[in-house]
Amino acid sequence: MAQDKQNTTRKERDRIGMILYYLYFAVLLLGLVIVVRMVDIQCFWELDPDVARYFKPNSTKNVIEPQRGAIIGCDGKLLALSSPVYQLYMDCTVRKDYFASKDNGDALEKEWLGKARDFCSAFGGRTGCDPDALYRQIEEGRRSGARYLKLGGTIGREDLLFLQKDSLMAEGQYKSGIIIRKKDTRQYPYGTLARRTIGYVKDNSNSNGNNHIGLEGKYDYILHGKEGQIWLKDTDGKEKIQNYDSTFVKPEDGLDVRTTLDITMQDIVDKALRRQIEENQAIEMGCAVIMDVKTGAIRSMVNLMRDSTTHTLSETYNMAVGLSSEPGSVFKATTLMTALEDGHIKSLDEVIPANNGILPGYPPDDHLRGMKEITILHGFEISSNYVFRYLAVNNYKDNPKAFIDKLYMYKLGQAFDFDLDGLKEPYLPDPSSSKWSPTDLGSVGMGYSIQETPLHILTFYNAIANKGKMMKPYLVESIEKNGVVKTKLGPSVLNASICSRATADTLLRAMKAVTSEGTATRLKGAKLQVAGKTGTSRQVLTKKEIDKYGMSTPYVTRDGSYRNLATFVGFFPADNPKYSAIICLKSYLIRGSLYGGVLPAAAIREIVDNIYSLNPEWGGEIESKVAVPEMKLDREVPQATDSQEAVVPDVVGLGLMDAMYLLENSGVKCTYSGTGHVKSQSLKAGTHTRKGATVEIVLK
Repeated sequence: MAQDKQNTTRKERDRIGMILYYLYFAVLLLGLVIVVRMVDIQCFWELDPDVARYFKPNSTKNVIEPQRGAIIGCDGKLLALSSPVYQLYMDCTVRKDYFASKDNGDALEKEWLGKARDFCSAFGGRTGCDPDALYRQIEEGRRSGARYLKLGGTIGREDLLFLQKDSLMAEGQYKSGIIIRKKDTRQYPYGTLARRTIGYVKDNSNSNGNNHIGLEGKYDYILHGKEGQIWLKDTDGKEKIQNYDSTFVKPEDGLDVRTTLDITMQDIVDKALRRQIEENQAIEMGCAVIMDVKTGAIRSMVNLMRDSTTHTLSETYNMAVGLSSEPGSVFKATTLMTALEDGHIKSLDEVIPANNGILPGYPPDDHLRGMKEITILHGFEISSNYVFRYLAVNNYKDNPKAFIDKLYMYKLGQAFDFDLDGLKEPYLPDPSSSKWSPTDLGSVGMGYSIQETPLHILTFYNAIANKGKMMKPYLVESIEKNGVVKTKLGPSVLNASICSRATADTLLRAMKAVTSEGTATRLKGAKLQVAGKTGTSRQVLTKKEIDKYGMSTPYVTRDGSYRNLATFVGFFPADNPKYSAIICLKSYLIRGSLYGGVLPAAAIREIVDNIYSLNPEWGGEIESKVAVPEMKLDREVPQATDSQEAVVPDVVGLGLMDAMYLLENSGVKCTYSGTGHVKSQSLKAGTHTRKGATVEIVLK
């Protein structure tokens, strides 16, 4: 009996053990399944996107725009810069539901509206908009549920800082409902000065696909910088915050471009050229370029074109690089240089037969009627077509290619690399071509049957001033960041020697005779002696003009009208040249006269007399100085309560561009030395001074 009881107890234990064993195995198996599932979920499983979007906040990719670099003049003045402006919006529904849920909701709502009215008064006082109208818009927006009401126009940083002290705006976006949106605008402090040279970049291409103009366009890849990238996700409050689970790429601000332009000289040249064109309604366009003789640095480039409807002058077309045409008598210096270099003439005093100005195959030169002989110097002084046809034909008729090859050596047959797009390719006829005419040689010798830009002509004359060394014209000195040079550009040589020093000196003598005794005597008595050459050429009629007026010659319509290109090119001071210059004026169809020795020479005279006052080494000052336009932004920015007073900001530690922007926006001028960041400033932050005072900053 006892034995049976023991057996029963043992069986009962064995059954319980088996049950526990099976339970343990089941739990173990379930654990393994859970672990495998966890690994699968973590490493391999992906939620159906259509399902996931219901559980994840929306995330959008946003581009962070870099700050565009500045364009700077050779003296550090800002010619183009990006300036931040701010647009305010309001979520008119902010806290409305919250107020409604409170027992004292009506009082809270009334208090909020009172702050909104005070804000409208402050905003109107800074921007000039009607405070009452703005407040009515906010009231209406609160009734209708407007969540993004635009508040007036854009404001500046000073206005923003002032408004942020207002009681409503000081509460922050989530209580005031005021949303701030920042954007950069491009500012040109000196207005229209050098506007075509500085240029612009349009957001969208125009009908011609030409939306990158001037230095802004050519160096857009440097000025623009690199965009950044940020992913934003929506919050429950419908706000957007950074999604830290996604990538963030910081933007790289653009670099600054330091140019060779001298804005003071630009103003002098602009005024002189503008005066000559405005006083003669027959002139369609004109250009003027001033270049540093030793380096080729362009100190001023002015391009003015008359609007056919309003007749106003503006910088809409770069004539200096874009107009390739027959230059006329200014090209005669190339013929004289070639004949001297090749030994065909030894002296300007050599006498050649005048033949009453008649050379077979060419129109007669009335300047020489009744003359049997003439010196080469006198021929250059009076710009005789006969003399230079004679030099070309008499010396090169058996080998015209030798003459044309010299012109290529003078870089007058090709477009060189330049800091602005659009430099036209010159044209020189090919003696081996079937299009070559027996009269082409004499025609080229006097500046016809060819095409050259004003910049090519100036480059050639600059080489004469530089004793034969031809420098490449350039507009960009360096690429910088906060005053630190990243890439140095500067001068480069096109041809180390286009002629001997003796030939250059001989041409100098001839060019001085032009301004003292020849076709440019209007320059006689200028503050600095000028050496140069005049040119007057007729321009080939366009197809449109021929269709409208008919043609008697390729240059003259049936009614006797024609277009003239009047030019003066030279350098000063004549015996120790510092600057070379060219002035070109192109007329509409006219029947009168437009000569290089008249209006272009008069413009050069005014320019020289004004530039004379800029360099102390020349001594003395002219009575009437040229005032550079005051730098100003496109909008007025209040700086201090006293209109005659400025408050100096703290710029220590800032980069050059930021420092200059703050100082000049505050109403003071800025000069600097060194590179890097601002180490010290001559006037302490918070100092009250007169507007226009100068603050010196030191960079290290």
